[in-house]
Amino acid sequence: MKVLAIHGKEDIRWEDREVPVPGDGEVRLRVNYVGICGSDLHYYFHGANGEYTIREPLTPGHELSGVIDLDPSGRLAPGTPVTVHPARFGPEVPGLENRPHLRAGGDYLGSAAAHPHRQGGASELVIVEDHMVRVLPDALPLERAALAEPLAVAIHAVNLAGDISGARVLVIGAGPIGLLVVAAAVDAGASVVGASDVRAEPLDRARSLGATELSLVGRDTIDQESYDVVFECSGVGVALTQAVRAARRAGTIVQVGMLPNADIGVNLAPLLAKELTVRGAFRFSTEIDDAVAMLAASDALDPVISHVVPASDAVAAFELARDSSASAKVLLAL
Repeated sequence: MKVLAIHGKEDIRWEDREVPVPGDGEVRLRVNYVGICGSDLHYYFHGANGEYTIREPLTPGHELSGVIDLDPSGRLAPGTPVTVHPARFGPEVPGLENRPHLRAGGDYLGSAAAHPHRQGGASELVIVEDHMVRVLPDALPLERAALAEPLAVAIHAVNLAGDISGARVLVIGAGPIGLLVVAAAVDAGASVVGASDVRAEPLDRARSLGATELSLVGRDTIDQESYDVVFECSGVGVALTQAVRAARRAGTIVQVGMLPNADIGVNLAPLLAKELTVRGAFRFSTEIDDAVAMLAASDALDPVISHVVPASDAVAAFELARDSSASAKVLLAL
C-alpha cells in the first residue's frame, strides 16, 4: 500500500509500506480523504509543530473519512462509511471526568508529540481502535465527512463560550477553523457573526457561511467593545490584542488559534477594566458526534472545501493549503 511520510522539513514522500493487520479491538480502514491541517503544514514546512520535532518519518493527517476495510470482530461490514475521532485519551484524572481531551498521556493521529510518533491517516489503509470509529449517516458524503474533526474543534470552541443565542460574535482569522467557527456560531443562534482577516478572499468565504460584518485588516476598523464573544482563530499575538479591544465589558474571548510557544507581544491592559473572561480551546471531547450530525443535515459547509488533490501530488497540495488567498480546506484524495 501507499502512504505519505514527512521525513523532515519540505521532505514528503509517497512511499510503499506493508499492509497492516488489525489486532483485537482494532479495525482497518480504507481512507478516501484526509484534510490538511495547520499542524500538518508546520510539520511539512518546518519539520516541527511547536515543540514537537519530527524524529522519524511521520504520516500526517487526523481529519479523515473512508470505509471499513476489515473488522475482525465482524461488527462493521466492509464498505461501511466512517470518520474517526483521532484521540486516545490519557489515564483518568480527578476533576477532568468530563474533559478527557485534557488528560495527560494521550495521543493524536498524525502527531510527533510522542516517540515513536503516532502515525496519521494519510495512508491508503490505516489501523485504528474500534472505539475511535464513527459510522456516517447515509446522507453524508465522504468528502464532506472529512470536515468532521475540524468542525468538532469549532463546535467545542463555541460551546466553551456558553449560550451565544442572540449574541454578537466576532471571529478573528477566517482560515478553515475560523470559517467553521463562523458556521458553528450561526448554528448556535448568534444574532450577528462578524469576521476579520488580513485577506479579502477568506472574508468572502466567511460571508457565504453567514458572517455579515466583515473587516479587512489594514482597511476596516472594528468598533471597540462591540462584541459579546470573540473567537481568536489566527494564533497571532496582535489578533489577541484586537480581541481584547473588540470584546464588550464582561464579555468572553475564546482563544482557538494555536499561539506560538514563545514570549509574544500582547496588550491585555483592557482585560482588567472590562473584567473579560478568556478561555483556551484545545481540540474537543465528544463534539465530533455533533459535527457528524451537522454535516449530515445540510450541504451548507461544502464551500469550506476549496480543493481536492491526489495524495501523490502532496507537495503541490501543501503549497496550496498554506496560501489562504487561494484555498480554504484542502483535502488529499487517496
